[in-house]
Amino acid sequence: MLRLLTTRILLGILTLLAVSVLIFAATEILPGDVASAVLGQGATPETLKVFRAELGLDRPAYVRYFEWLGNVLQGDFGKSLTNKRDILKSITPRFQNTLFLAGFAALIAVPLSVGLGILAAINEGKWIDRVANIVSLATISVPEFFIAYVLILFFAVQLAWFPSLATVYAGMPVLTKMYITALPAVTLTMLVAAHMLRMTRSSVLSIMSQPYIEMAFLKGLSRSRVILRHALPNAAAPIIAVIALNLAYLIVGVVVIEKVFNYPGIGQFMVDGVTKRDLPVVQACGLVFAGAFIILNTTADVLSILVNPRLRKPTMGK
Repeated sequence: MLRLLTTRILLGILTLLAVSVLIFAATEILPGDVASAVLGQGATPETLKVFRAELGLDRPAYVRYFEWLGNVLQGDFGKSLTNKRDILKSITPRFQNTLFLAGFAALIAVPLSVGLGILAAINEGKWIDRVANIVSLATISVPEFFIAYVLILFFAVQLAWFPSLATVYAGMPVLTKMYITALPAVTLTMLVAAHMLRMTRSSVLSIMSQPYIEMAFLKGLSRSRVILRHALPNAAAPIIAVIALNLAYLIVGVVVIEKVFNYPGIGQFMVDGVTKRDLPVVQACGLVFAGAFIILNTTADVLSILVNPRLRKPTMGK
């Protein structure tokens, strides 16, 4: 088991290393010129040449990659090209804001979706199950920005219950921050809850055809008791996996939501970096997003191994 867990963690590290190469390469092939974007169209060719040399853009890409990776491993993401500020200091509060928004949405989405998924499985074929399927399918089919604008239209413009812009700052009371971020949190909840609900329902129902489940029914146990006591523990692994994937999406998929609600998170910070051709900012944000996604997926693999003994059998047999 220890070897299996170690393998999963090492694969996560290697994946993050491979992603760092892709991030650096992707920012290198972005159209446009960094020096021209920073200095403006009025810059002379001599000025552009000197500025490129100052940025180290005259060196080979592989040399700059290894230098960047070495600095990142030491906790140095470099400085922004536009304002010369330390990127780590700029990105930390924004990442904390993103984690707060993702955590707020997860606090609503996880118990709601798992509970409704179990309820739909218990009432398979009944009206509760049908309504849950219709609502989840409709939510999955609608783009996230459309859901955000509809919520703004009804709850911010017409009813004036919540603000349309989720502007937060350091030191803001938690309850006030939850009120201001209610609309973006509900938008994210609607996006991820549908996936988790459907996976919970399908995972539980896939276990229902097993022989030990039939034996439980023959003993006279009710459907709800069979699902909660016998089916759900064995369906936990795929449920944990899809929850981890959607929690990862809550962190890495907030770019559009943060832009719509003008939320000062890392997603909006990355969009601003792309707009200004601030490559160190884009690289840092991309690496943070990738790290969060890989960590959550690796955590899901580890938890799946721990809760499902069948995943440990091949290693135990050796």
